[in-house]
Amino acid sequence: MFLRVLCGIVSYAIKEILKESEDAFAHGHLGNSVNRSYYAMFTAARALLALKEKDSSKHSGVIALFNQYIVKVGLLPREFSKFLRDAKRLRENSDYGDFVEITKEDAQVQLEDAKKFVEEAGKTLQKMIENPQ
Repeated sequence: MFLRVLCGIVSYAIKEILKESEDAFAHGHLGNSVNRSYYAMFTAARALLALKEKDSSKHSGVIALFNQYIVKVGLLPREFSKFLRDAKRLRENSDYGDFVEITKEDAQVQLEDAKKFVEEAGKTLQKMIENPQ
């Protein structure tokens, strides 16, 4: 029961982050949209890893663990590894790069990837709760 409640709270938070990305995109704040869409995916990945009792203090560590414990074992398709890796790169370029311009197309692709990622991660989270391994 506790896991269901916790996952409900986390799922709500992830959807709020994704909504922030959509709102930023709609208002032309492409860098903010890229940032929030990455964090929606990143938070979803961490939620999945929490059920495996795995975490890392570094983004690269979370991605490596996600690949090892979620993608490699077939809980999510390989393309989700690419979504997360590409989103991290674009977010870092946007947040830290000098004179980087995020295009509307880049932000839109990342937002669509984030929507897919969050939806499938949510389904996987529910399956992992119902059938712990």
